Amino acid sequence: MLWAGRMRLGTFGIFLMLLHMSAACEFGPFPYSFTGIVCRMTKPAALLLNQETAQVIQAAFRNARFPNITGERSMRLLGKVAYGLTNIQVNDLSIEQSEVELKENDAIHIAIKNVTAFFKGTLTYGYTGAWFLQLFHSVDFEIESSIDLQINIDLMCQKDQVAADASDCYLAFHKLTLHLQGDKEPGWLKQLFTDFISFTLKLVLKREVCSEINYLAQVLANFVHDLAENFVQDEDIRLDISLASLPLIKANYLESHHKGLVLYKNYSNVFSDSVFSPLLLTESRMLYFWLSEHILNSLASAAFLDERLVLSIRGEKLQELFEMEDTEVQRKVVQMIFQGTSYNDSVAKVWSLAHPQISIEPEGAVVKSLVAVEVSIFPAGEEPLMVLYMEKEIMVTIQAAYVEKKLILHPLDSRIEFKVFKCTADPNGSDPSVRNFLQTVISVVGIPDVISRIEQALTSLMNSKGLDLFEIKTPEIITKKGYIIVQLDFSFPNHLLLDFLEKTL
Repeated sequence: MLWAGRMRLGTFGIFLMLLHMSAACEFGPFPYSFTGIVCRMTKPAALLLNQETAQVIQAAFRNARFPNITGERSMRLLGKVAYGLTNIQVNDLSIEQSEVELKENDAIHIAIKNVTAFFKGTLTYGYTGAWFLQLFHSVDFEIESSIDLQINIDLMCQKDQVAADASDCYLAFHKLTLHLQGDKEPGWLKQLFTDFISFTLKLVLKREVCSEINYLAQVLANFVHDLAENFVQDEDIRLDISLASLPLIKANYLESHHKGLVLYKNYSNVFSDSVFSPLLLTESRMLYFWLSEHILNSLASAAFLDERLVLSIRGEKLQELFEMEDTEVQRKVVQMIFQGTSYNDSVAKVWSLAHPQISIEPEGAVVKSLVAVEVSIFPAGEEPLMVLYMEKEIMVTIQAAYVEKKLILHPLDSRIEFKVFKCTADPNGSDPSVRNFLQTVISVVGIPDVISRIEQALTSLMNSKGLDLFEIKTPEIITKKGYIIVQLDFSFPNHLLLDFLEKTL
C-alpha cells in the first residue's frame, strides 16, 4: 500500500489565534516577574472561534491533493487481487457538530462529530485467477464516509514561542463505503473490492489525517506568531513577544504571558519586577490584554530615540492655534510675536527634549515630558528669524477609549511649568500677557491638538496591521496602578485564516 503526497487538513487552527503558550520551557522560580503582556481568552471566545471549524475543514479539503492509494491481497483459489485509486477529489463535505472543552492544566479538547465527506475518482483493479484467468477493469467510484474526530491539543515551547502538539488524535468511523459506477449494491466481485478498499482507507485515514492535523497545527502556530510579531512592530521599533512564563489552562480560560521588551537598534531594556497576577483579570469578557507600565515607558523612549516626537505646525493649523479666541490681548500678542508676518510664512516646531515618562494611575496615563517650542518667521526678502523659543515641563493625564474602530485619547487636567522663555518682542520678559496667553494656548489648544495627531497616527498604524478587520464590541481600557487592562468581546474575521489556508495548502 502506498500513500503518495500529503493531505492538508485543518480543524482547530482558530484556537491558536491571539494565543501563545508553552508547556516545556523553564522560566525560573518567579513565574510572572518578567511578564509585560498577558493575553487571556475565555471560554465564550473559544466557543465562538469553534464555530469557524467547519469552514477551516472545508477550505483544507478543497485545497488538498489526495494521493493515489494502491493495495494487493492474495485470495485462496482466486489468486491475487490488486487495485489502485487515482484522481481522488472531494465532491461534498458537511459537518454536523463541533465542540471544544478546556481541561484544566491539561489540553484543549476538540470533538468534531459526523464529518460526512464524499470522494470521487477512478478505480483500476486487476485479478489473476488460479487458472490463469486475468481480468482488468477501470471504473469510476464514489466513497461515502462519516467520521468523528477527537483532537487533544497540547501547547509547548520551542525557541521561546508556541509549538502545538496534536498527535493525540482519534478517528472513529460510522461509515466508510465504496460504490462502483454508482451501483449501491455491487455483485460479488465488486463487493470483494469494496471490502478490501474500505478496510485500507480506514487504516490510511487514521494514520494520515491525524499526521496532517499535527502538521497543520505547527504551521498555524507559526502563522499566529508571525502575525502577532508584525502587529507589534513599526519600522525599527518592535516588541519581544517571546514567552515569559508557563501558560495557564483553566476550565474557563486560556492565558499566555509574554516579555513585551522593546527592541530598537542598540536600545534594550530589562524588566524583572512585573506586578502581574492572574487574579487581576476576570472571566466576564471574551478577550483580555494586560499591559505593563514598563512597556509604554520603553515605547516612548524608543520613539524619542527614533526622532518621532517632533511636530511642525504651519498655515491654517498655526492660525487655529494662535487665534483660538478673538480678543484684544490675543491680537496684541500675535502682532508682537509674528511681527506682521503671515501664518503661511511662519512655522512652529514642537519636540521632546528628553525621554517622556509615563506612569499608569487609576485616573489614566500620566505623561510627563520636557518639551521645546520654537516659532520662526520668514519675512519676504529677509533671513529667517526665530521669534519665540520656550522650554516647558508638561504633565498631562490621558484617558483612552476605542470607539468605532478609532483610538480616542482624551486629555484631562494638565500642568505646565516654563523652564526657558525667550521672545524677541519681549526680550526682558516684562510683559506677562505674552507668557499668560501662550500658557492658555498650550493648555486649551496645543496639548489637545498634539494628542489628536497622536491618536490619528496610532489608529492608522493599528488599522494598517488589520485591527479594523475585527468586529470589536464594547471595548474597555481600564487603568490601574502600574498597568492597563484592555477587555472586549469580538467577532472573528474568518476570512483571515481562510485566506492563509488558501495560500498555504
